[in-house]
Amino acid sequence: MTHQPEPLLPGVLAIDAGNSKTDVALIGLDGTVRGTARGGGFAPQRIGGAAAVAGLAPLVREAAAAAGHPSWNGVLTSHVSACLANADLPVEEEGLRRALEAHPWGVSNTVVNDTFGLLRAGTDGPRGVAVVCGAGINCVGLLPDGRTARFPALGELTGDWGGGSGLAATSMWHAVRAEDGRGGPTALAPAIAAHFGLPSAGAVAEAVHLGQLPPDRLHEIVRVLFAVARDGDAVALELIDRQADEIVRLAVVALGRLDLLDSPAPVVLGGGVLASRQPLLLDNLTARLARAAPLARPRVVVAPPVLGAALLGLDHLGAGAGAQARVREAYEVPRPVAEPVR
Repeated sequence: MTHQPEPLLPGVLAIDAGNSKTDVALIGLDGTVRGTARGGGFAPQRIGGAAAVAGLAPLVREAAAAAGHPSWNGVLTSHVSACLANADLPVEEEGLRRALEAHPWGVSNTVVNDTFGLLRAGTDGPRGVAVVCGAGINCVGLLPDGRTARFPALGELTGDWGGGSGLAATSMWHAVRAEDGRGGPTALAPAIAAHFGLPSAGAVAEAVHLGQLPPDRLHEIVRVLFAVARDGDAVALELIDRQADEIVRLAVVALGRLDLLDSPAPVVLGGGVLASRQPLLLDNLTARLARAAPLARPRVVVAPPVLGAALLGLDHLGAGAGAQARVREAYEVPRPVAEPVR
């Protein structure tokens, strides 16, 4: 029998690594948050899985220091629960899990796509569907018997559209075409130009191309889109309608794959675009979902996504309801209940 090392801090190292930020939290077996850290985005698709995981090391050290252990020998904690963006395929999840094994952070390690973390944060158990609409868009579903529903989520290559990057890019597409005559008029063009203090949407595109405007600032266009839509711009309203349709299509397909269309089931909604709770989007998708899946119960989760990683880790260790309630309380999130999204 292989001897398992004794961890310094029994519990969970919860990692939520997204496109724009990464949160790390050390959670005790009783659900107490002992130390946290936050850093930048997680991009294994650009630098490789091993390098991306190695980049988490400073955050783990910071969380350990916050927990009273600025340095340690041996294994830090019982289990590493990592919910990672850009781990879109099972083979990618497994590769990143192996990369985690190279670091003395946990006796055991699990890696799942970060949408599974959203699902766990918004449910009281492994049953339901989650749609994340943040920088990108993705959907997963899970049943207590372990069956899952998921999508490749590789962007347009696999039929995906939307999220902050998709909405921003399509808004720019319409805005520039409105200016040069290839498209119809839209208030998006002057609004985008004004937001960046430039003379036109075309000038915004040139500034990004020439490196004068950081590309990651384009996500700000989503706020412009909703503002223009509230003023009644037809193009902006059409984009929001399309986004609502995409979200509902993902949810309904996942519910169908798991045979959940004929019984009440949670549909957890999260990510920056959805967590902003824009009525134009939420009212639209709620109405669509009510028609397509009348028994679905949508709910918006605004808790830090690392909560889902923490709960999954506590599940893995067999922690009880008290530990789960304690970690939810730490993130000021009550036990999930079926409630309307408004």
